[in-house]
Amino acid sequence: MPSRSGTMAVMDSSVGDSWRATVCLHLRIRVATERQAEFRSFLREAIPFYEAPGGIRVRLLSNATESDRFIEQIEYIDEHTYQQDDERTRSDPTMAQFLARWRSLLGEPPVVEVYREAPLAP
Repeated sequence: MPSRSGTMAVMDSSVGDSWRATVCLHLRIRVATERQAEFRSFLREAIPFYEAPGGIRVRLLSNATESDRFIEQIEYIDEHTYQQDDERTRSDPTMAQFLARWRSLLGEPPVVEVYREAPLAP
């Protein structure tokens, strides 16, 4: 992708584009340059687990102007899937292990944002 300010390069997971997300979780993170290979390796391992329940797609967006800045975008097909996954992050022991490893790779605490599809018509 072009290297203009504010643009992002995208790395998709293996899930196709046959559905549209209604809830998107953005995890704005910083990963030190020397840890990025380890971080990408971790995501290759973790994404299949994250997406396993179905209706979930994980994408990694890299900032085109700040190489240590990323957004992990977790897309949910519907509100129910998001709520179930939110519960899984609080109660599943395997998820807790993945999240602990993920946090150990970050250079600072993540900024977590939840977006929901906004209808264009009133």
